[in-house]
Amino acid sequence: MPLHLGPFVRWRSGLVLTWICLFSSGFTFTGGEHAATVTHPLPAAFSDLLPHFLVEPDDVYIVKNKPVTLTCRSTPATQIYFKCNGEWVHQDQHLIDRDVDPATGLPVMQVKIDISRQQVEKIFGLEDYWCQCVAWSTTGTQKSQKAYVRIAYLRKNFEEEPLGKEVALDQEVLLRCHPPEGVPPAEVEWQRNEELIDPKTDPNFFITVDHNLIIKQARLADTGNYTCVAKNIVARRKSSSATVIVYVDGGWSEWSKWSPCGADCTMWRSRECTQPSPSTGGKECQGLDLQSLNCTSEQCPQTASGAEDVALYVGIVAVALCLTLLLIVLVLVYRRKKEGLDADVADSSILTTGFQPMGIKPTKPENSHLLTIQPDLTTTTTSYQGTLRSRREVTGKFSVSNGPLLEPLPNGSHTLHNGKLPSDPNDFMNRLSSQTYFKTLPRDNVNTSYGTFNFLGGRLTLPNTGISLLIPPEAIPRGKIYEIYLTIQKKEDMRLPLAGCQTLLSPVVSCGPPGVMLTRPVILSMDHCSDACLENWAIRLKKQSYEGTWEDVLQLGEEVVSEPYYCQLEAETCRVFTEQLGRFALVGESLSMAAAKRLKLLLFAPAYCSTLEYNIRVYCMDDTQDLLKEVMQMERQLGGRLIDEPHILLFKDSYHNLRLSIHDMPQAHWRSKLLAGYQEIPFYHIWSGSQRTLHCTFTLERQSLSTCDLTCTLCVWQVEGEGQSFTLDFNISKDIRPLDSDFLLMDNCTPALAGPSAFQIPYLIRQKICSSLDTPCPNGADWRLLAQRLKLDRHMSFFASKASPTSVILDLWETQHFHNGNLNQLAAVMAEIGKQEAMIFLVSDGEC
Repeated sequence: MPLHLGPFVRWRSGLVLTWICLFSSGFTFTGGEHAATVTHPLPAAFSDLLPHFLVEPDDVYIVKNKPVTLTCRSTPATQIYFKCNGEWVHQDQHLIDRDVDPATGLPVMQVKIDISRQQVEKIFGLEDYWCQCVAWSTTGTQKSQKAYVRIAYLRKNFEEEPLGKEVALDQEVLLRCHPPEGVPPAEVEWQRNEELIDPKTDPNFFITVDHNLIIKQARLADTGNYTCVAKNIVARRKSSSATVIVYVDGGWSEWSKWSPCGADCTMWRSRECTQPSPSTGGKECQGLDLQSLNCTSEQCPQTASGAEDVALYVGIVAVALCLTLLLIVLVLVYRRKKEGLDADVADSSILTTGFQPMGIKPTKPENSHLLTIQPDLTTTTTSYQGTLRSRREVTGKFSVSNGPLLEPLPNGSHTLHNGKLPSDPNDFMNRLSSQTYFKTLPRDNVNTSYGTFNFLGGRLTLPNTGISLLIPPEAIPRGKIYEIYLTIQKKEDMRLPLAGCQTLLSPVVSCGPPGVMLTRPVILSMDHCSDACLENWAIRLKKQSYEGTWEDVLQLGEEVVSEPYYCQLEAETCRVFTEQLGRFALVGESLSMAAAKRLKLLLFAPAYCSTLEYNIRVYCMDDTQDLLKEVMQMERQLGGRLIDEPHILLFKDSYHNLRLSIHDMPQAHWRSKLLAGYQEIPFYHIWSGSQRTLHCTFTLERQSLSTCDLTCTLCVWQVEGEGQSFTLDFNISKDIRPLDSDFLLMDNCTPALAGPSAFQIPYLIRQKICSSLDTPCPNGADWRLLAQRLKLDRHMSFFASKASPTSVILDLWETQHFHNGNLNQLAAVMAEIGKQEAMIFLVSDGEC
């Protein structure tokens, strides 16, 4: 006979009581609240079974506003309910189906519930929303696995987008991609020229587990636009396209056979740059395409010569010998007359012979007790009309070739190919950039300085950039005259490889020509944008080689005094001591997420506005003076003006983006056309340092042209980091605040200064100071105490490695105090050392 199952649940004082009653056929049990009837017989072992789940709820995602359904199925089960985030789901929200397994005869129960977006959002910020199924049988209860319900989304901005590259043929290429934040995490695929890249069909491509694309060996066919595509169940996003250009450097073919020996007893051979020919911006072949060689006497064409020819040759040789002897005598007489003169001390005008006066006289320092000797500086100038070679090489011929601007000669001298310093700066730049090594040299005369210098030294400055080159006295060998340039290289023009957490901290600066011989280091000064906390950074000085590759030549904090490079990192400036000219840049790699770059925030708006729309541009750039100058010049061309003082923001290596928003506008008169609550700049766009003038534009709209008063607050902050705010309150048509771009650009110094006018300390006084302090004193009254008083004692080992430690200290003092140097202050430091100013130049070895 069939059995009747009457399950019911009573809720009393928080306890769940399950009563199961079996009755004979024909009887009916009526419970208090729930009743059910099962007409199938139950196995005898039913009372010994715990429920087990046939279907458990799975993790689900809510897309937009569409609810999701969770399902649970269990046997043998008498009751089944859902619990979400520890709370029982109300009975009315369950959809329950009861059935019997035909094979076992056991009762089966299935339950479904719907979860809405509003339910999930109610617990935002506490924990993830989860649900769990609980099933009962006569023996006990069982819980299913937890199913998490999440709101699906995919942000618009990539955390790291691929950057374009120019690579050589067969070189490995790495394109980075960090997809936007999303739930569920986005899947990534790559496209080339809008076509899907499939590594299975083209094994030259490889996609890493962190979504980067690797081209194992770049082929010419790999040139194209590469796009990173991120997608999940919500949306599909595309990154900005990165252009990859595969270039081919030229290569020589084999040399041709030697030509027959000519009448001049010379034979020739040639080669061509065709294996392969340079293409898509590749380099030309380096070296000579034509080579000559003197023939041996047996190979020279033999011509009959009579007694007349012999006599002619003998006469020519005799005349040449006579002229040579006469020249030797004249040189000896000249040198004997010159021996009585001390070119270093007697008269500084002797040292500047060949310099033409330009009407520039150095300013006499104020009231300095150090100025006990006054050199003759009236002939000091800043240009030289002559050749770039030793003065004693008066009979040497100019060397003409297609090589670099300066070619090292066996005796260490250098020859200028065209023989004269150009009077036109454009002529100088065109000639310089036409040479092989300087093809990437910018032709921007505004950002380039050059001058001609001898052993008295000098200074080159790029006004309003914080970039200068100090050439100390005696850095150029005596008898040599060099034409030296200083220029800033725009980062977009450079192939400066950055990897991992590396970032560009300084401008890319070139000084040259490379290869010139220096007897002591020059000092290159340039701004940097790090927070100067070396415990958070690994900062390296990079130098570009002649072949164009970038090499690490120095790591700050691990300097080796025997190397030709040394660096002092100040709060905002880097001083590079170098004995080799070239192209330099400062690159930092963060060691922790506490590492930060200084960003300068600038606000610009139209100086005149005649429309309803009013744009505010917010620049977020590295805090270096060269970028400030570039933005100022660009805004001047756009007709913009600075509307508030610059702010500094510390941007940390936390992988968080930079956000910008505008608030507190009078809604009755102004409205923002920004649809979202804020704008966002991806982290890597800022951290890489490769994009010079990053900015966002806020477009505002006024209700009428008569509305001119604007008040608002503009906020800039890094997610989970530091922020800055600008409070604006001004009349856009009558703004008379003295905040013009010119007030930030106050450096009007002369780009090139040669000789004593380039230094605060007169040349002869400098020599006296060095001779007095270079010799160690037992009581410490020497260069070591000078370095300590000037707060330069961190570099003691570097100073000690130089022949004249005092001169290097004074060089560094000159670079730090060029604009505001005061010799009275230096004299006070000398007095603190323990010697009277009047006797400081008379100290003898015995007194030490």
